[in-house]
Amino acid sequence: MVFRRIETETFLVPIKSNAADLDNIYILNEIAARIWELIDGTHSTEDIKNTILEEYDVTPEQADADIKEFIAALEGLRALRSLNPLAE
Repeated sequence: MVFRRIETETFLVPIKSNAADLDNIYILNEIAARIWELIDGTHSTEDIKNTILEEYDVTPEQADADIKEFIAALEGLRALRSLNPLAE
């Protein structure tokens, strides 16, 4: 996946097959884009949650749910693979 910001929009675009297919281009909201930036192999999900809590007006429960849902969606798209699914 390629992550791109164009003006006020943030996109994830697959670089494999069907990259030109608009059904395979994903527009991220602000929090999802920030989570994507933090998924860099150095931040745990707890680190990501703490950053989201510091930067956005969300409850810990909502941040946790949003992060888990977004990560699951990325895994479903094969845009993310967990190296250690038991680690938090």
